[in-house]
Amino acid sequence: MIAIIDYGVGNLFSLKSSFASLGIEAAVTADPAEIDKAERIVLPGVGAFGDAAEKLKAQGLWDFVIKQAESGKPFLGICLGMQLLLEESFEFGRHEGLGLVPGKVVPIADVIPKGLKIPQMGWNALELTNDSPIFADTAEGEHMYFVHSFYCASPAENVTAVCEYGAQLTAAVQNGNVFGTQFHPEKSGPAGLKILKSFSRL
Repeated sequence: MIAIIDYGVGNLFSLKSSFASLGIEAAVTADPAEIDKAERIVLPGVGAFGDAAEKLKAQGLWDFVIKQAESGKPFLGICLGMQLLLEESFEFGRHEGLGLVPGKVVPIADVIPKGLKIPQMGWNALELTNDSPIFADTAEGEHMYFVHSFYCASPAENVTAVCEYGAQLTAAVQNGNVFGTQFHPEKSGPAGLKILKSFSRL
């Protein structure tokens, strides 16, 4: 079973429906006992980094999530959930991240040419930069759906995919059993479902 962590942030039921369409059991839950029993964990998220971090802490899930990831279970962060995996964010001040993937979250505006719309919103092609099992069935250049104003500046060895938006922006990361996608697989049609299916096989 896959546990989708419910901490008041994210398009949880769209994600659950995507897994259901693949015949994969997934539960939306904030119950540590249920999360602990799960074989795989997904941390979704939309909105601001600081608010999401505070909600995780308020529900007593911050340290618990770290321990779950460190247990070796396949762990996937999506969109803001991916950003939370990093060490720190500079969205509206400085905020501590979960520290599960090296790097920091910084504004897209720092690296793209002026005039490009922020947030990056819509479809963009993936360039696969390092082997990752969640991309086992993903072809170079497949399009995914993005909505973000900040991006993850991580070491090259942890970046598994990038997209071009005036500059190369991190689209996916990995650190051992911990994975992250800046895009929304659950909103990316058949190409996104292949990623969720690959994750479910880990």
